[in-house]
Amino acid sequence: MASMAKALLFFFLSLSLLPLIFSRSPQTHPSSPTPLIQSTCNATSYYEFCVASLGSDPAGPTASDVRSLSVVAVNMAATNATNTSYIASSLAQKATDPSLRTLLRTCAAKYVAARDALHSAVQSINEEMYDYAFVHVSAAAEYPSVCRVLFRQAPRLTYPSELVRREEGLEMLCKIALDMISLLG
Repeated sequence: MASMAKALLFFFLSLSLLPLIFSRSPQTHPSSPTPLIQSTCNATSYYEFCVASLGSDPAGPTASDVRSLSVVAVNMAATNATNTSYIASSLAQKATDPSLRTLLRTCAAKYVAARDALHSAVQSINEEMYDYAFVHVSAAAEYPSVCRVLFRQAPRLTYPSELVRREEGLEMLCKIALDMISLLG
């Protein structure tokens, strides 16, 4: 039981650090981004977010080419999806309203599907099957939107702000990954 408590504590502490990572601009990042990160992120839709994100991941600065950097971006998106699934599940367990609990469980499942699609994308990138990788990342970006739509259809229920923020983060990470994959093939 103590190990479970430690694992949950580590999980929630790591979640609390994510806004710090993603709110940094390149100028405040402790080390300057590599030329590869700069040039690759320059070809994406969210330059600053891209540089801050890839620069914060230990694998980002050590990436040797766009392909390996795209794997870093996709893995970051998969981590976001996994963590968001845990958050949605946790909110579902605490929910007293049965309708809210059902919606949150559906959201958790959609984030698991997004994570699985992102893992497939990494596999496709590693096999240099960039069209498939693009399709998987595109699907991953869309799965969480189901959650938003379900909450819109239940106007008496409020879409949790933590899920809104994380959905936006996942969409941005997926867009960055798609932009990078487009450079590959």
